[in-house]
Amino acid sequence: MTNHHPLIFTLRDTISGDGFLAGITLSGRALMVKEDDGKWWTYGVRPGALAESSTTPEESFARFRNRYKEVLFDTAHDCKKFADFKREVERFLNEADAEEEQRWNDALAAVRGCSGPLLEPFSKLPRERPESSPVKVTVENLAAGGRKFKPSDNINDKLAKAA
Repeated sequence: MTNHHPLIFTLRDTISGDGFLAGITLSGRALMVKEDDGKWWTYGVRPGALAESSTTPEESFARFRNRYKEVLFDTAHDCKKFADFKREVERFLNEADAEEEQRWNDALAAVRGCSGPLLEPFSKLPRERPESSPVKVTVENLAAGGRKFKPSDNINDKLAKAA
């Protein structure tokens, strides 16, 4: 069994900017690793430059996902035009981390060469070949009808216990 798990993901978000509403779809890669500190780390491969950790794989990915959204929010706040936002998002999301990409490829080779069962929760995830799900990002301008959108319209995910 391996502690390195290559992940393929698709994330779809709607982000408000200064006068625009953008739809972003990312098909990306991440490597989830149980490190020596006992924490599960999710390392961005595409996009690179993102990493989050937690005590469970699920929470580690949730934190990674929220960090990704924060980057989109910050980019929307800094860009005054949709074209600038699109260019910056595409640049960021197409950046690769060469070291993590190599570790991802090594983990993929290990998974393909392993005949044993995967650990939970990885055993419950659908299996997908990277060749059938290439890395890509689309950024679309969704604004219509003259409504003014502002970066302050964005809201982070939040989880709370009902009382």
